[in-house]
Amino acid sequence: MIQHTVAFKLRDGADAEAFWARVDDLAEIPGVEHFAILRQVGLKNDFTDALSMYFESESEYAGYNRHPVHTAFVADVWVPTVADFIELDYVVADR
Repeated sequence: MIQHTVAFKLRDGADAEAFWARVDDLAEIPGVEHFAILRQVGLKNDFTDALSMYFESESEYAGYNRHPVHTAFVADVWVPTVADFIELDYVVADR
């Protein structure tokens, strides 16, 4: 299972309402599990929010990345609205 998380900060003056109105569309993409919208409470970085979701396999994650809803969200909403971000993708470590 892959946990995909992206922490971010919106641009000053960005249309946050339009951004958040489209975020839930990502949860409807096939393969997305345990979709969560997170708000930062710590003070150790400048990111204010995050999105987290899980995928059962690499193929489902790849399908998400090329899904038209995701690519449209990135082009139309993410790029003009997000000032900075970090993307983190994890699998459980075998130790």
